[in-house]
Amino acid sequence: MVGIRALKKIWMDGRLVDWPTANVHVLTHALHYGYAIFEGIRSFDTARGPAVFRLPEHIDRFMNSAKVYRMKLPYTAEELTKACVDLVRANGVPTVYIRPIGFSGYGEMGLDPTKSPIQVAIAAWEWGAYLGAEGVEKGVRATVSSWVRMDSRSLPPQAKCASNYANSALAKMEAVSGGYDEAILLNAQGMVAEGPGENIFRVKKDVVSTPPASSGILRGITRDSVIRFLADEGLVFQRTDFTREELFTADELIYTGTAAGVTPIREVDGRPIGNGSYPITRRLQKRYEDAIHGRNPAYASWLTHVG
Repeated sequence: MVGIRALKKIWMDGRLVDWPTANVHVLTHALHYGYAIFEGIRSFDTARGPAVFRLPEHIDRFMNSAKVYRMKLPYTAEELTKACVDLVRANGVPTVYIRPIGFSGYGEMGLDPTKSPIQVAIAAWEWGAYLGAEGVEKGVRATVSSWVRMDSRSLPPQAKCASNYANSALAKMEAVSGGYDEAILLNAQGMVAEGPGENIFRVKKDVVSTPPASSGILRGITRDSVIRFLADEGLVFQRTDFTREELFTADELIYTGTAAGVTPIREVDGRPIGNGSYPITRRLQKRYEDAIHGRNPAYASWLTHVG
């Protein structure tokens, strides 16, 4: 994790503004009550220049998050898609992380967000592998968190809302303070859900599984991509619940996410995972890298070229 280096422009409320001027008031409603929905998207360098990976799918999830939270966005999906492309072009940096966010702005205080205006901003910055380049290569150390993934009866996990990530932050801080790289959260039923910001895949005897949406996970775009990769690799795949103990006995464990990419987990709570090699993870990493950099025509439709 490194500090954010300022780029030139941020898209804010319909126009590109200089990075230092993209500010909000201290009484912005979302700052106090967490009423904000957001996305994490990446642009990568390809032979044809910058290309945003699975941009329509990310914007679609952004719109659905707004619908779940009764947030009336003042922009269409098409306008936000164009804004993301314009932002990458304006900053002139091909490989960036893109963060659209919709939030209740400066208006009235109190729990009801409908009394405040909805603002939308899109920022982009350079961000390497979220769990570190060494983690992508050698695997990361994880711990099962004492914090439980929030239940859908409390907050909707399918919506990418800022308030949900307080749960993730608690798990992340606990893991790091214990000397681990990342956490794994169980759901209220005691089954594996996901990482603080990643989905999880388990490999056992060449069968690859991941928790279903009903386990309280966010339906990850990278998760969906990996499911496609598994089919293209001819591997057996299941959406199924699994337990904490089944983490320990896995042959391979994998974090997936826009920030994390495809990252192996080498250890959980002091228990080595498998034999230290990641044959299926490596195959998935190769597919992912080829897809995001435009090297595999099978996934060409997933790229929105900036031009």
